[in-house]
Amino acid sequence: MATRTAKVIDWLDDRAGLLSVWNSVFDRKVPKVNWWYTLGSATLFVAMMQAATGVFLSIYYIPTPEEAYSSIDYIMNDVAFGWLVRGIHHWGATLMVILVFLHMLRVFYYGAYKYPREVTWLTGVVLFLVTMGLGFTGYLLPWNQRSYWATAVGSSILGTVPIVGDFLLRVMRGGDDLTILTLSRFYGVHIWFLPASLFGLMGVHLYLVIRNGISYVPRRDE
Repeated sequence: MATRTAKVIDWLDDRAGLLSVWNSVFDRKVPKVNWWYTLGSATLFVAMMQAATGVFLSIYYIPTPEEAYSSIDYIMNDVAFGWLVRGIHHWGATLMVILVFLHMLRVFYYGAYKYPREVTWLTGVVLFLVTMGLGFTGYLLPWNQRSYWATAVGSSILGTVPIVGDFLLRVMRGGDDLTILTLSRFYGVHIWFLPASLFGLMGVHLYLVIRNGISYVPRRDE
């Protein structure tokens, strides 16, 4: 059985280079580090959990002002383990923001943004902004009093941008006020545009981490 498995692995490796990918991604040598260096991997895990739970929630969620809150209530009370899936998605969003922030703080504190990892740092900054965008767009989706007025206040900040503020506010809301267009836009951005940007940038970020390696913990005299 072991010989047959080895033959299958060799056959796949000869045609797809699986062992080379494994050695480059998972079995590469890294410097001696500490637990703070696991924050990036933890963020990736939470992002995958958010994607998985978000797919399940999208099956039952209805992005209209009349049905949005009712569909959330149905998920929480009538769908098997719906309360658990939504709870993981809800608290996972907060956890992901915290992890990304701590990860960036660690990178900055240890000076890991310096040569040759400047582009890695820049992609990380954009990933942080995308994460914040996911949190902001997702907050409106329950369409209750708290999410409605929090989004009204948060989006109005965009209107304070000089010259183009009013235009950007109307683009975000789909008009002057929060309506079905706002909910529809936030839902589309939340489940399509931002996740595609997030995982695309994650791929670039991970490629740069593998290519340039991770920085070691600086010594006292550095």
